[in-house]
Amino acid sequence: MPEDKLARALGSNVRREIIRFLVKNDNISVHGVASILNLSEPSASKHLKKLYDLGILKSKDEGRERFYFLKIPRMKQLIREYDKIVKTMR
Repeated sequence: MPEDKLARALGSNVRREIIRFLVKNDNISVHGVASILNLSEPSASKHLKKLYDLGILKSKDEGRERFYFLKIPRMKQLIREYDKIVKTMR
């Protein structure tokens, strides 16, 4: 079910941070995620792959690096609304 996929994607702080980064930026690489979120590259890769497999991200290879982009245009609006709701719950 699509809502289960979305719940799994947003269920991880790391994946939410990746999505938040992509809301403000065009793309990110595995190395970029690892660097920004202070993760190992294998861990960053697993989170990106999960988002990719869930259909939230698309990717493009450039040389030896793979860059990830938001696939769902409305994801920007969704994550902003999600953040607003979380703020009201605090």
